[in-house]
Amino acid sequence: MDFSIRAANVEDCKDIARMIRELAEYEKKSDQIKVTQRDLEQDGFSKNPFFHGIVAEVSDQHRTKDGHTKIGYALYFYSYSSWAGRAIYMEDLYVMPEFRGKGIGKALMSKVAQLGLAAGCNQLDFTVLDWNKSSLDFYLSQGCFDITATVGYHCMRCKGEALEHLAQP
Repeated sequence: MDFSIRAANVEDCKDIARMIRELAEYEKKSDQIKVTQRDLEQDGFSKNPFFHGIVAEVSDQHRTKDGHTKIGYALYFYSYSSWAGRAIYMEDLYVMPEFRGKGIGKALMSKVAQLGLAAGCNQLDFTVLDWNKSSLDFYLSQGCFDITATVGYHCMRCKGEALEHLAQP
């Protein structure tokens, strides 16, 4: 199947928002979606964007039954490791279920890696749910490793009231 990978633009935000909802449903986390299409437009396509994105697209002849030609995406941003230097963080990697197994996810991840290397990054970081065996197997097959198991790090988060409390002097 022919598909293309390209940089996302502001007009893609409607489809990216749709696929974010699909990913959240797959991960059984739909109730946690707070980001809107407008947030994506502002946060990804302003003068100082908080994230960057790429989309996978198929031709009209391969569109979905609902008429979609944008069938996958990856969101990423640049970060910094005090030990390794420049890094790239892949926030999401998603391909619609009916298009999985066709090399699209690999192409999206490969493009994020290429962008990271072009920017001088030394590592690609991301998270994956522990129950998502097919994704874990895919990432391991790409040469990635589980830093929780290998290095002993845990990914931590502070949000909501705890974040507000932490911000108090």
